[in-house]
Formats: sequence, structure tokens, C-alpha cells
Amino acid sequence: MSNKFTQKEQIQKLSPLQRATLALKKLETKLNKTLHEPIAIIGMSCRFPGGATDPEKFWHLLQRGIGVRSEIPRDRWDIEAYYDPDPDAPGKMLTRYGHFIDQVDQFDPSFFGISPREAVAMDPQQRLLLEVSWEVLEQAGQVLERLDEASVGVFVGNDGHDYEQLVQQHLQQEPESPLVTYAGTGNVLSGIAGRLAYTFGFTGPTVTIDTACSSSLVAIHQASNSLRLGECQMALAGGVKLHLTPHSYIGISRARMISPDGQCKTFDASADGYGRGEGCGMVLLKRLSDAQRDGDNILALIRGSAVNQDGPSSGLTVPNGQSQQRLIKQALAQAQVKPSEISYLEAHGTATSLGDPIEVNAAMAVLGKERTPEFPLWIASVKTNIGHLEAAAGVSGLIKVVLSLQHRLLPAHLHLQEPNPKIDWQPWMQIPQQLTPWEVSGRRLAGVSSFGFTGTNAHLVLEEAPPLQENSQVDWERPLHILGLSAKNKEALYQLAQNYSQHLESHPEQALTNICFTANTGRLSYTHRLSLVAGTKQELQEKLNAFGKGEEASGLVSGVVNSGESPKVAMLFTGQGSQYVGMGQQLYESQPTFRKALEKCAEILRPYLDKPLLEVLYSPVAQDSVLEQTGYTQPAVFAVEYALYQLWQSWGIKPDVVMGHSVGEYVAATVAEVLSLEDGLKLIAARGRLMQQLPSGGKMVAIMASESKVQETLREMALGDQVAIAAVNGPQSIVISGESAAVRAIATNLESEAIKTKQLQVSHAFHSSLMEPMLAEFEALASQLTYHQPRIPIISNVTGTKADKSI
Repeated sequence: MSNKFTQKEQIQKLSPLQRATLALKKLETKLNKTLHEPIAIIGMSCRFPGGATDPEKFWHLLQRGIGVRSEIPRDRWDIEAYYDPDPDAPGKMLTRYGHFIDQVDQFDPSFFGISPREAVAMDPQQRLLLEVSWEVLEQAGQVLERLDEASVGVFVGNDGHDYEQLVQQHLQQEPESPLVTYAGTGNVLSGIAGRLAYTFGFTGPTVTIDTACSSSLVAIHQASNSLRLGECQMALAGGVKLHLTPHSYIGISRARMISPDGQCKTFDASADGYGRGEGCGMVLLKRLSDAQRDGDNILALIRGSAVNQDGPSSGLTVPNGQSQQRLIKQALAQAQVKPSEISYLEAHGTATSLGDPIEVNAAMAVLGKERTPEFPLWIASVKTNIGHLEAAAGVSGLIKVVLSLQHRLLPAHLHLQEPNPKIDWQPWMQIPQQLTPWEVSGRRLAGVSSFGFTGTNAHLVLEEAPPLQENSQVDWERPLHILGLSAKNKEALYQLAQNYSQHLESHPEQALTNICFTANTGRLSYTHRLSLVAGTKQELQEKLNAFGKGEEASGLVSGVVNSGESPKVAMLFTGQGSQYVGMGQQLYESQPTFRKALEKCAEILRPYLDKPLLEVLYSPVAQDSVLEQTGYTQPAVFAVEYALYQLWQSWGIKPDVVMGHSVGEYVAATVAEVLSLEDGLKLIAARGRLMQQLPSGGKMVAIMASESKVQETLREMALGDQVAIAAVNGPQSIVISGESAAVRAIATNLESEAIKTKQLQVSHAFHSSLMEPMLAEFEALASQLTYHQPRIPIISNVTGTKADKSI
């Protein structure tokens, strides 16, 4: 306080101009911090060639160091009709090869609320983008229902028009085709991003970007800037590109941009053009401060980025080395990173005899400063694995680098036989030709480059994720776990269960707690559901497999729920009679929320009890005889039920209505905020103490009979003045209370008629005339407390309806 006071005094002594200057400096510091704040990558998803249908499969492909070139699939077009090795052959392509993904014609429109007719008219790039974007949201644990619609931006790179050409050809042949209604929205370039925002309900900045091969990295750069400017709180960014017609192949064959063998021989002397690829990659971004605040899983950081243009050069499609140098310098400046700190460069690497030397020599001119062989710059390109994905190329390189940062390994760069002699190779430059440990002395930083063939360039600086801060509250392990899965149909649910089984097998290092938490909280709940209870990953996997085989197992429940309004939840808090030493102990030891709530109750009760509550419940020498004294029973039951309520709430289970039975009615009133916790415990402790002071000897018995039957028995035995009906719990569930001998006599009489009875474990005959001596003092205490209107509807035990203002 003294320092702050002194500082305030010093500021007051400044002249108005000095104070204004100081304020401007503070604003400048705040602005610089905002403009340079790292962007957290909190989710990734992809469809890349070679069966890389998710980042994990993509990493397996990279680990194996394989290329996935294939012949052009027959379902795209007839290669025999278009192939000719002569690049000048009119209407022909000079290669039979590329890098392709599967099932581009497969799509479930109903999942996204799209009609089958509209889906047919939609560009498969839109369809693929919807699927991959949905997956990245799930992978990041972002549930659409919980997102602020206005806070999410969409930035997508794309330059493909193949499907539009096919649709137009169809409409020329069939002008009355029903596709005409949706042909525009299904194929316009703006619809790539617009469809995504519309379907998911996002209202942040939404942009489709076409800068040719740099489109997706430019999109990620724009998304990062939008986040820093506060235009959105979260952003989906990436790119998509599919090859559906031969026409673009024909054009770039004539321009001699692609390699006849379909391989990207990046940095090699034999480089003769790129091998085409296709796919989709999306990342989910947040400001680092927001991601840390929200507890998101941070995969890596975008420290900085830059975009520029080649401007005048030897030709529109000729790279400009000076422009590339300026680009990298700008990205490093925004990232506040020294060139020598970059230990890996994911190059654009299109494998052209002109482009590779220009790119590498430009990068060396910037990143080679203060570089030594002991601290090399590794350089490679994912295009040697999956080809050049064109508009989606940048995001494929980015995802590769994020995976490399996570695993601290550099995948092999392929097809390098003889380094390109036009590149000025330096001793400190290294190309990983096998899976190589990514060793650094400081932080791991990488650059990712992507250059458009019309001159728009992008460069990002990535850093590995900050160290994970362990949750200090999680110092326990649950004895049992619940895994909840759901899908929109039965087949999808079976597939999801199989996916989780495979995930458990391939990731033994992941904690079961984390797997279940993510599945239970990070996905929307659909109508077809599966819940599994297990103590270990092996047990959970066995039950997942049992479900897949249609077998039954304990702790396995599946079914279909109504897709309409959510079911109402009612909570009933019970009274005395079932308490026991150690009740709730497993929850106390394993659930922090339960433990915290129970300890809070114990602390509030300390002045009212001779023995501490936790000692009565959980001490190794705790005795049932103490807990069965109503002076302890009532506070103990109240506290355990209140702690249970707090635990349910922490799991997202909130009641629409509450009700209590005897002691439980005080708990219900407390959770409904009619009473504060302090007043509720004070009242229940006084109730227990006053009842404890009454003479013991009464009994309570539960009877499985109707109220009329019990009343008839009381009249017949003339015991109505000694025994009362204490509770009507149900049509065939009655509790009587009163003098011990009289209660026992009634129970014996009913048992002779084959009516079941059960004596309750209570110390007194509650809810009977034997309680009358304590009522005046209890009423006096209760009248001193403050009562409020219930925040949660509460059912009155007197009327059986919702309590009104009279409560």
C-alpha cells in the first residue's frame, strides 16, 4: 500500500504534459502487448492423402517416412483419355499421378441439417470442410451449444472451381434440373467459408481467401490478426482443395509446373515440378491468454506471422527472393524472435528448378545470421510426403510442424538423392533424411512458409506449447469412471465406440480421467447414447468391445432418448434412518468438490456439536452409537446431502425442482436458497439437539401398505393416541411413529397379514406427539432466521405442490 501511495503521490507531482506522456506510454505498452500476443492453437483436424484422416494418422504417415503418390483415381476421370507425356499435347496432361484422399463423394447431409438435394449441388469442398471443421471443434472440446455465436470467426483458403464446372455442364444439358436452385450457393467461392459459418451459427468475421498456393496460411495469418484486434474470441482457419476435373491438370502441364512422375523432389537436383495433392486442414485458434484462462489444451503457439507480395519480378509466377527475405524478417519482428532461434523451417518447397534455390537462399540470408554447425537450421517440406495441396498446402505444413513440436521429432524429407547445386548450401544447414530428434538448447521455434504462384507470400513463426500447468486440485484418482458417448444413429455409435477402443489401445500413456472428461464434456449429446462404468482402461476397452459385439455387460447402458425437450430433473433429499459410519467416505477421499463442501459444513457446525462432524463420520474409532444419536444424525445427513448436491452441480446436473423428506426438507430449502447454508446448518443442529434432549424410547417403522389400511389398523387397535402416521411416502409406503410398544404391536399385527414392515434406525419417534415438548424453543429459534423466495422450485411436504410466498 505504501509503494502504491508513494507512486500515486509522485504522479500527482508531475505536470499535465508529463502525466499525459506517462499515460501514452502505458497505452503504448498495452497496445504492443496486444499486437504481439501469441495465438494458441487449441485444435487441429485434417483429411490428407494416404489415409491421414486425422492428425494422429497423419503423424503415423510422417513417422514412417513414406510418400503416398498414386495414380489418379478412376472415379475422378478417365486418365487414359487425358494422359500424354508430351507437355505440349493439346488437351492433355503429362502425368498420371497425384496424391488423393478417399470418399470425397461420401457425405451425411442430415447430420448438418442439409437436404439431400442441396447436398448434391454443393461443392464437395464445402462438404469436406464441414466435416473437418466439426471434428476440430470436437477435438478441442468446444461444444457449439456453449459457444458465443458472435465470438467465432471463419477464415478459409480455397481456389478450386472444379465442381462448379461439373454442375454448369450438367445444367447446360438439363436446364430444368433441381440442382439449379442450389448451384449458386453450393459453388460460389464465398460459400466455402459462408456455409461453415451459417451451418454452425457463427457470426464473427467470415472470409474465403484465394491467394493460390498460399491461401490457407494467409487465412491463418488473417485469423490471428482478427483475434489480436478483438474482432473475434475464437477462429476456425485453414484450407481445402480437391481435384475433380482434368482441366487444371491440363493447364499446369502446359505451363510445365508439375512433375511427370507426380513426385515433389524438393531441394534435389532432379526437381522438375511438383506433384499435385489434395485435402483439407483446419485449426482452431484463440489468444493465448484466453486459452489459458479457459483451460484449453494448447497444442502450439503462433508467435507471429506476416504476409506480403512479390511485386515486380521476372514474371507474375516467378518468385522474388528479396520479397521472401522481407517477409521472414517481418514475421520474426512480430514474433519478437531472433533469426538464430529458429531451429526448423518447413519450406514451401514446390520442387521447381527455379523456386527451390530462390526460397532456400532467401531463407538462409535471414535465418543464417549468428548460425553455427552446432546450432543448425533444419529444413524440409511435407510436399515430399503428400504432394502440393495448393490452397491447403500451408495448413498441411503447419499441422506437420505442430505434430513435430509435440513429439520433438523431425520427420524425414523424401526424394533427396543429390542436393540442388543452385542452392548455396552451408555447413549449418541440415535436411532430416530419417526421423530425427529435434534437439535445441532453448525453446523450440519453427518457421512455416507458403508462397502463392501469383506472388502473395505468407510466413508463420511457431513455438511449442508452454509447459502444462498441473492442476493442484487433482491429487486423487477416481475408483470408477463414466464414459458417455453419443451419435445421431446406431451405426455411428458403434463406430465411435470402436474408435475409442482403438484409441485406448494406442495411447496407454493417457489418463483415463482425462479421456472420460473430454468425451463427457467436449461433445454434443445426440439421441443414440452409450454409458460405460469402468475402473481401468482395460475394463473400459473390454466393455466397448462388448458393445460392438452386441453383448451385455455390467456397467454398460445404451439406448435412444427423445430428441425433444430435455427431461426434467428432480432431486429428493432423504431423512434419517439410513445413516452409517463412513457414509460418503469414498466420495470424500476422491472428489474435491464433495470434500470441500463437507468440510465447509463441518466448520460451520463446529460451535454446535461436541464432537467434530468429520470425526463422527470418518474417524477410525467412530462408532455407530454416536452417529445414531439424533443430535449428530441430523447434521451429518444434512451435510452429506448438501455435499452430494454440490458434486452433482459440478458435473452439470442441475435440478428443475427439489423436495425433501424430514431432515432432507431443510437441505432442499438450503439448496433452493430459502435459507443460507449457515442458517440451514444452525437450524438443523438445533433441531437435532432439542430432539436429543427428549426422552428416548419411541420407535419408527416403515410399512408397505396404503394410508387407509394403516389408519384402519390404528382405529381397530385403539392406538391412535400413542402412534401417528409420520409420513406418507407413496401409495404403498407409510411410516408410523410413537411409543415403542404400540408401534411394535401395530407392526406385528400387519405382519400377520403378510404386510412387510421395517424398523428404522432412529433414536426417537420423530414426527409424532412425542416431539411436542421441543417445538416452542425450536420455533423461537427458527423465527430469528432470514428466509428468501426459492431460487429453485421446491415442493412442500404439507401441500404436495410448489411452495409459494408463504414459505
